[in-house]
Amino acid sequence: MNLTAKELLAAGARELGLQLSSAQLASLDQFAEELKKWNRKINLTAITDDAGIAVKHLVDSLSLLKVVQGGGRLLDIGSGGGFPGIPVKVALPELEIVSVDAVVKKISFQKQAVRLLNLTNFTPLHVRAETLAEDYAGSFDWVVSRAFSDIPSFVAMALPVLKDSGRIVAMKGKNAAEEVAAAAGDLARMGLKVESVQEFTLPGSGDARSLVVIAKEN
Repeated sequence: MNLTAKELLAAGARELGLQLSSAQLASLDQFAEELKKWNRKINLTAITDDAGIAVKHLVDSLSLLKVVQGGGRLLDIGSGGGFPGIPVKVALPELEIVSVDAVVKKISFQKQAVRLLNLTNFTPLHVRAETLAEDYAGSFDWVVSRAFSDIPSFVAMALPVLKDSGRIVAMKGKNAAEEVAAAAGDLARMGLKVESVQEFTLPGSGDARSLVVIAKEN
């Protein structure tokens, strides 16, 4: 990425309260360069400029660390080019991550990125998320996505693979409060509750973002 984009990434991470090392920032830059290279051949993202990648992909992914902390096991559903999973893994290496997408070319890219960045305990899977419970029932401390348009569909897919003590995190834009209100009945029927909604401004862009954290009712 160009110098401006690298500075946006570093500043954005600091604004999120993250202390990334120079090696971690270099890994994220390397990931961005690989994304651009692959994107010339296959459609991984509509965001192709360096500043856009730095802010709307990398910093946006890292914002998940406002709620996801420590070790454990995380599932990223509908991860596309590896967002938020790969940036989160770079920033939080002790987290074990399974990254799922239904498009094989996107998973091929993720596998290449994992090799390039020497990431361990990061598994890109080309499967439909609906089938995950066959191998991963009750396995994850965190199930996250920034791909889903509606909360109930995402939660229904996440619930079978969530630990009893686990959390589902929907990464949303500015209308999260309305979405949460609309989903309340569906969540209650599934034995779930909204634990918190963190609203914030995405560093470097001014765009509204929300993290909706959902847990099982005790």
